[in-house]
Amino acid sequence: QVQLVESGGGLVQAGGSLRVSCAVSGHTFSNYGMGWFRQAPGKEREFVAAISWSGSTTYYADSVKGRFTISRDNAKNTVWLQMNSLKSEDTAVYYCAARSRFVATTSFEYAYWGRGTQVTVSS
Repeated sequence: QVQLVESGGGLVQAGGSLRVSCAVSGHTFSNYGMGWFRQAPGKEREFVAAISWSGSTTYYADSVKGRFTISRDNAKNTVWLQMNSLKSEDTAVYYCAARSRFVATTSFEYAYWGRGTQVTVSS
């Protein structure tokens, strides 16, 4: 069974940076497309970024494009989300998700999820 564990969340001032990580175990990591989603209080879960199994293809939500970078290391079974120029509206629980092989940008296409890590941006 695939297990995903996020880490690296915390409190940061607006304009600052934070990197969250997702460690994956239980299956061959390189077989999976990976995504980051977030959910703010009272809002639906939304897509943030995704990366293909090889790392050659990435997708970003318009709201984070140019500020966030998704990356992965298949040898370390880890995917990261580097977040720069953070804004108060980036405050949310950030979730890591995995799906077989191909990357996707909608949450229902992902079979495996972590429990999330809280990111809070103070203004």
